[in-house]
Amino acid sequence: MLEQLLIFTRGGLILWTCKEIGNALKGSPIDTLIRSCLLEERSGEVSFNYGAYTLKWTFHNDLGLVFVAVYQKILQLLYVDDLLSIVKQSFSEMYDPKRMRYDDFDETFRQLRVEAEARAEEMKRTKQVAKPLNGVKKQGQVSKEETKKSNGEKKDDGDKVSVLSNGNHKMEDDVANGKENSADNNINSVGVDVSKLAKLRSKGVRGRGGLRKADSLGSNKGSSKVEPPKKATKKNRVWDDAAAAPKQEEKLDFTDENGDNGHVDVVAAADQGESMMDKEEVFSSDSESEDDDDDEPRSDEKPEAKKKGWFSSVFQSITGKANLERTDLEPALKALKERLMTKNVAEEIAEKLCESVEASLEGKKLASFTRISSTVQGAMEDALIRILTPRRSIDIMRDVHAAKEQRRPYVVVFVGVNGVGKSTNLAKVAYWLQQHKVSVMMAACDTFRSGAVEQLRTHARRLQIPIFEKGYEKDPAVVAKEAIQEATRNGSDVVLVDTAGRMQDNEPLMRALSKLINLNKPDLVLFVGEALVGNDAVDQLSKFNQKLSDLSTSGNTRLIDGILLTKFDTIDDKVGAALSMVYISGAPVMFVGCGQSYTDLKKLNVKAIVKTLLK
Repeated sequence: MLEQLLIFTRGGLILWTCKEIGNALKGSPIDTLIRSCLLEERSGEVSFNYGAYTLKWTFHNDLGLVFVAVYQKILQLLYVDDLLSIVKQSFSEMYDPKRMRYDDFDETFRQLRVEAEARAEEMKRTKQVAKPLNGVKKQGQVSKEETKKSNGEKKDDGDKVSVLSNGNHKMEDDVANGKENSADNNINSVGVDVSKLAKLRSKGVRGRGGLRKADSLGSNKGSSKVEPPKKATKKNRVWDDAAAAPKQEEKLDFTDENGDNGHVDVVAAADQGESMMDKEEVFSSDSESEDDDDDEPRSDEKPEAKKKGWFSSVFQSITGKANLERTDLEPALKALKERLMTKNVAEEIAEKLCESVEASLEGKKLASFTRISSTVQGAMEDALIRILTPRRSIDIMRDVHAAKEQRRPYVVVFVGVNGVGKSTNLAKVAYWLQQHKVSVMMAACDTFRSGAVEQLRTHARRLQIPIFEKGYEKDPAVVAKEAIQEATRNGSDVVLVDTAGRMQDNEPLMRALSKLINLNKPDLVLFVGEALVGNDAVDQLSKFNQKLSDLSTSGNTRLIDGILLTKFDTIDDKVGAALSMVYISGAPVMFVGCGQSYTDLKKLNVKAIVKTLLK
């Protein structure tokens, strides 16, 4: 049964609802659809599930209207798509932008609904009748056909073998007698099998008569000309018992001046300077002119140029196209999808984005002096900006001061897979907080990996930050809880919790992480991910969120709140991992690691990322 049908504008003005149905919906499925799907550029999907409901929708892009149908998930209503299509067509004919109420559409909708239900029932009956007619076969017919087929296959195989055997014998006899012409004629008559023999001959496969002279000579000539490349040998470092030169001593001396006994390294912290988080990144828009040149033809418009003449294309660019159709958008969207994938965007994400852009442009009128490719690129640019722009405030300093007023520390937990740089970037965040006069404490909760506590202890010593540690083989959740209690007693403003790296499929470690988050209830859960990953970014984030949701013991499930993107200085223009991570999780990129020093931490420049993706 249809629960609700709603028509509203893209601005949010409700024009008409079905008064006949008028069922009270549990929760807010329409609002969730707008917030989680339509605004997040997921409008290219077929349907959206919310609790016990399934929602389907369609757009009238030229008029800016949205049509949404809501029905029970357990029901299979075959007429919903047809009903939305005919409702869109009928309502668009009577739509007036100055009009606010459409009470006279009730009777029209009633008729359209009856017609759609009747068509669905008729289609259902025809399918049920057609299945037994097509599926049932006469007894004995199958066996006859199968026997014929099997006999035919056997016969063909027998003929093939005989021809091959005859051909081989004849060829050998002719080669022995020196009759190469007749052998060639016989080889050509064999057909497909001769190509296999030719391939074998080209590879130099030895037959009964041995390797042919021409093949052996050719192979010997080729081998004499081509010389194997010499392997580059590595120059070994010379280790002498004698005293090394002063310059060699400087190169080989990697020890710390203070040694292992020193507790504080003031020089390393003092010479770092201002963090890049507080510097405004200047983005040059010189690259925009390259994409906006209308004089040069593009590669994605070549198929269209072949179909249409010069005069028709010029006339269409002046007058504008009536309505954009799916066939018009496909070439530009295909080229755009390939471009996104070359920038390291996951294939699944690139496809969904193109589907969303297609849904937003289909049926829309093309403006004069505008190309389809530039229209599609403009729509994709707007979509990417909407996705990468955070939906909520990511001002950590404001949240830290709010927690300080409540006389409690602000807790940040760093999670992620192995080897992405959690400990190093935790130290960068600590340095940035120090620059803003915030007292920080580190919690060494990676009790699994060897050397993890020593690594964090080194960062704490260099930054003059207190560290809470309990060694190895301890429960990370208990260590984090004791660290927060210690920070509360000492008056620390922020606690940065370092956790063990874990793969998304490692059940015991994911369970331990879920316990740590549920027990300590941190203010921020940061997922640390590499900018080098492509399709794996989708798998990592979706499974991390899924595991945290499944293993949560409390009613209020905590998922990933933000993303810290590392190794951003190593990817050149392959910036697609940022888009993939934000799209799949809905969490914003809060920090970007771009180097190995403590100052190499910056904010994500959304405009620069979008321009790089579309360049």
